[in-house]
Amino acid sequence: MSSNAIVQYTVSSSHTINRYDVFVSFRGEDTCNNFTGFLFQALRRKAIDVFKDDEDLKKGESIAPELLHAIQSSRLFIVVFSKNYASSTWCLRELAEIRNCVQTSPRPIIPVFYDVDPSVVRKQSECYEKAFAEHEKRFREDKAKMEEAERWREALTEVANLSGWDIRNKPQYVEIEKIVQTVTNILDPKICSLPKDELVRIEHTLEELVGIERRLESINNVRVIGISGMGGIGKTILARALYERIYHQYDFHCFIDDVSKIYRYSSSLGVQKQLVSQSLNEKNQEISNSFEGTCLTWSRLHNVRALVVLDNVDEVEQLRMFTGNRDTLLRQCLGGGSIIIVVSRDEHILRTYGVDYIYQVQPLNHKNAMQLFCKNAFKVNHISSDYEKLAWDVLSHAQGHPLAIEVIGSSLFGRNVSQWKSALARLKENKTKNIMDVLRVSFDQLDEDHKEIFLDIACVLCDCDEKYTREVLNFRGFHVDYSLQVLLEKSLISKMGTRIYMHNLLKDLGRYIVKEESPKEPLKRSRLWDYQDFCKAMLNNQTTQILEVIAVNSGWISGWKSETVKIDGLSKIEKLKFLRLENVKCSGSLSHLSNELGYLTWNNYPFECLPQNFEPHKLVKLKLRNSRIQRLWSGTKELPNLKHLDLSYSEKLVEMPDVAKALNLEEILLEDCIELRKLSPSISFLRKLTILSLRNCINLVSVPNNILGFNSLEYLSVYGCSKLFNNELLEEASNTEHLKKLCSVEGPLQSHSTSPLIKKARRESVSCLLPSFPTLPYLRELDLSWCKLVKIPDVIGKLSCLEKLNLKGNHFVTLPNLTDLYRLYYLNLEHCSRLKYLPDLPSQTNLPPKVYWHEEQYMEDIFVCLRANDIYVAGLRMFYCPEIVEWERCTDMAISWMLQILQVCMFLPYTFLLLISFDVEKQLLTYNITQSWYKSKCLTSLPFLKSLGSTIDGSEILKWFNNQLVSMDNSIIIDASPFVHDNNWVGVVCCAILNKHAYKSRIYAYSGSDLSVYDFDHMCLFYYSRQQFLHEQHIFRGKLNTRDLSLTRDLVRIFDVLLCRKRKDGNQVFPKFKVKKYGYRWVTVQDLHDPWLKFGSSIPSEDTKLLL
Repeated sequence: MSSNAIVQYTVSSSHTINRYDVFVSFRGEDTCNNFTGFLFQALRRKAIDVFKDDEDLKKGESIAPELLHAIQSSRLFIVVFSKNYASSTWCLRELAEIRNCVQTSPRPIIPVFYDVDPSVVRKQSECYEKAFAEHEKRFREDKAKMEEAERWREALTEVANLSGWDIRNKPQYVEIEKIVQTVTNILDPKICSLPKDELVRIEHTLEELVGIERRLESINNVRVIGISGMGGIGKTILARALYERIYHQYDFHCFIDDVSKIYRYSSSLGVQKQLVSQSLNEKNQEISNSFEGTCLTWSRLHNVRALVVLDNVDEVEQLRMFTGNRDTLLRQCLGGGSIIIVVSRDEHILRTYGVDYIYQVQPLNHKNAMQLFCKNAFKVNHISSDYEKLAWDVLSHAQGHPLAIEVIGSSLFGRNVSQWKSALARLKENKTKNIMDVLRVSFDQLDEDHKEIFLDIACVLCDCDEKYTREVLNFRGFHVDYSLQVLLEKSLISKMGTRIYMHNLLKDLGRYIVKEESPKEPLKRSRLWDYQDFCKAMLNNQTTQILEVIAVNSGWISGWKSETVKIDGLSKIEKLKFLRLENVKCSGSLSHLSNELGYLTWNNYPFECLPQNFEPHKLVKLKLRNSRIQRLWSGTKELPNLKHLDLSYSEKLVEMPDVAKALNLEEILLEDCIELRKLSPSISFLRKLTILSLRNCINLVSVPNNILGFNSLEYLSVYGCSKLFNNELLEEASNTEHLKKLCSVEGPLQSHSTSPLIKKARRESVSCLLPSFPTLPYLRELDLSWCKLVKIPDVIGKLSCLEKLNLKGNHFVTLPNLTDLYRLYYLNLEHCSRLKYLPDLPSQTNLPPKVYWHEEQYMEDIFVCLRANDIYVAGLRMFYCPEIVEWERCTDMAISWMLQILQVCMFLPYTFLLLISFDVEKQLLTYNITQSWYKSKCLTSLPFLKSLGSTIDGSEILKWFNNQLVSMDNSIIIDASPFVHDNNWVGVVCCAILNKHAYKSRIYAYSGSDLSVYDFDHMCLFYYSRQQFLHEQHIFRGKLNTRDLSLTRDLVRIFDVLLCRKRKDGNQVFPKFKVKKYGYRWVTVQDLHDPWLKFGSSIPSEDTKLLL
């Protein structure tokens, strides 16, 4: 894109600025003290801005220019014709100007015939004829004025011909009410008259709120709506827009700005005065005391249909505006159909007041955020490409916060690119005070404990898993349950899935407040997170008792090449409770660590051991990944609070620490500790251990005999531990609890001997491990991958709680019956090169309450979940099984099982991808894990399961897919027109055959050698749910073509993600492929209950069904 390219974000349009809603033309001496006066009062009671010359024109000024301006800037005209109207040249000139305005810019005119017949006005007869005779007599010497009189006649005739009100001999109050209602209907909400770009912040949410108001209004009762959200998010402007949109529908209405301020200066009496004076349109209403105000409110507003908005309420007391503990008086007083809207940052206030519905104002989406930014930064609706990347940098940090977008955008107006870059760099260091002041209001209202928790989350725990966050805050001595709820209610934090989230600007606020503790000396602050501040603190090398939390990750600094930090100063931080160093290059020495430490995470720890004088009795978590450590310490340490020990990827570790006094230890991770030869016998004392991972400890030769006796053990991995062969592991356990998670053994139990007896023991190892009778009632995941097993025992088919079964890379020929595994949703048989027969799959599906993943049991960082493989997937994996027979039966069973799982999942509020990818090793979509796109009710709580899939070699599309086509340009087009208005379909299943010449898979084992090279056609079958189909453009980056009702999908973009695989070196391989053909079938409820979809039965064609 060239430097002068323009990116358009909205269509600009011009709008007339209207100063008045209504201009009334009338003859004062005829109607001012009766009809017109009452009409003005009625219009103003409806908050309609009406121009009246005897009130709005100032004495001593020229009348004509003021009148002309008032007429030109009005939206609607009312002309009150009376007997003497035509006698006034002022009235006639007003009428002529009104006619001119309507001709140039069409606007409504409402004629009212007060005491004169419409035909008299239309024909200028009787009194109007006499009036014109007088005018023409005076003007007969002035040709211009005679022409003006003729224009007056034309205007009278034209306006009198319009439909209007003849109110002669009719009750005036009745006719005035009709006129006012007509005016309000014509004007509609004022908000619609604003330019569209003024509505960027509220347009979409306003429509949602209007819908809520209409639903509540239909209930013949008083309803209360709460509007909540963080400071500056747009609550007040949204409430104002809603008020202006709907106020005309109510008999009385008022909008009380900033209740908090009014209450602060004049208590509940000030709020009462605003309520009464606005509702009754009496500006000078006097109220002596709260009791009088309570009585007046009851008497004047009793049983009236009213709209009341109370903006910026920050204490419950501010809503208790009436005496005698009449907290609900307003609700009881108003008539049916009334609406009370309360705006507050604090949801607890709204709930305490008993609101019927709380609307949480969300940040702007990217499109609207960019529109608002352009409006402020450029004063136009487009942006030059030179500025676009910088603009997105601003919006990325602002995260849709309207106030921040407006303030920052305005500060950049009129500046060049270089100045933008400089200003944005400055903003990263020095936050905008205007924004911080608005946000700080909520912080200042917190109790001290709540403030400390807010600062901990802002500086250290933002985006962390909720369980981990709670554990850290509990260790810090806070009352976590109550405090987190307070922060949630005040919109200072939010929850997304399992993580605690804080808006970037609130995170800025917290860090801004901590920096205020000591702007120049980081070592005197309570918390450190900034890498450069950490470096500066270490340079000081001074003793401090102030600093309690350090969490530094230099890897987050874009383009920053971190320098080596001399960390001797850590030894002098005496009260340090939390230390997390990631991607920090360290040097120097470490003579001491604070004995107050509860959390110690230090990736690339540079020393061979921890300081010997370190007393870790308060330590809860110790994580030293990729360290140079050889042993933690000598002897036994008191570790009563330690729950998590992770020394993974410490390639020099030769000795596991003695954990005899760590009886609360739940997790030990020693992955890739390649020098580790044995585990400490003290592990035998750990009766709470649930996770033990020894993955790729390639020199491990011994583990304690009673490891399988842990009743608590849920996950055990010895993947790649090729030298580990402990005969005790092959002994049949007498206690079934010993085997609770034994089947997660992922590695090949290899023998050093070539003895036939040993070889037989290895072949029968799983049979020995698993008793012949049903056991392991709690087993959820079984992984026996790459164990070279030639037989799988029948007992596996009796593991009633089994959810995930991974048998990849083994040498068995058959499998036991799996029909009773009702909770099974994942079966992996990839690279079972000798497998000939697929067993019967589960005959029914009962999905578990939560997808099992052992690492998720304790997840410090939410992003770790994105690194996991095959965690959020379900279905059958079965590629590269070259010996399999009855492929058509296998395919039938795969589809049948998929639809069976779908039957349970179809109403989940998450996107499901059912994928049968044939002959392909792949990584499925694992991003947007916690994002819910729909709000339909969940029939089962399986919140993390993102994909359903199967893998079978094959090249032919089954006849069950009744729409089969040849693909063009790697695209699939699904014609939706037959089902657009059909409510019986639940989704569509599509099958794509990928060209065999386009993709060759080279599979790597742990050793790095090629297992095989093969070249097959393969099939990808995926499913769109009904909701997913309608929202496909948001989820799969495809597009829904509403013009021809077809769904177009670029398979290259999505399958590059689905079919990618990761090699041992960590690099991803993205295959190239071409879609040869595809088929699809619309799935109905009947399909999900189809009697032909039974395992072991071939799916019949439509013709066969008809014959049957």
